[in-house]
Amino acid sequence: MLPNDANFQELLLNFSQETNPTERKKLEDVIWRTYGTEHTVLVLDMFGFSLLTRKYGIVHYLSMIRRMQLTVEPIIADHGGKLIKFEADNCFALLPDPLAAVRAATTIQHALAATNLLTADELDIHVSIGIDYGKILIVNNRDIFGDAVNRACKLGEDIGAAGEVLVTKDAMDLIPQKAEIQGKPIEVSIGGLSIPSFIILRRIDVEEEQQ
Repeated sequence: MLPNDANFQELLLNFSQETNPTERKKLEDVIWRTYGTEHTVLVLDMFGFSLLTRKYGIVHYLSMIRRMQLTVEPIIADHGGKLIKFEADNCFALLPDPLAAVRAATTIQHALAATNLLTADELDIHVSIGIDYGKILIVNNRDIFGDAVNRACKLGEDIGAAGEVLVTKDAMDLIPQKAEIQGKPIEVSIGGLSIPSFIILRRIDVEEEQQ
């Protein structure tokens, strides 16, 4: 669904109806000048929707989503980030840089692992997080679009396992070596393209429970 921004929608419509390649390029340039930026994108996805909803009901799962939101939002803010939106059991956020995003993501995983020690198994919250950096469109500070968004979504929603933080190589390359952020290299296929990435944090909840 496109955001409720009349100017943005009008520009898109004009672009789709324009047949002159030169004029289409001008319209595209206007869109990027107005809404474009380069940013670090963080996308979080919760696990277990179908199973938990079928077993315990939608109210049970919605209550878990709310607890996730209350845990995640202040951590994003503490790392200088901006929450764009919560959508179902997903979180979309922008961080100042990839290092801040990785630190926020690992803090989230540690915070959720800690809260899971205090809840029954059926109330435990498990998430995966994807991070990428690149050129994106931000509309009304409520919606984000672009390749970096798509790749972060793919990592967080489709590739990552519970407790993992996955970062593209593009984002990883922007993290200073002195930060000593290490990850396990992996190859991810997105839209038929191979995207080098890293697993920064692997199943923290499981590892800690086994210690």
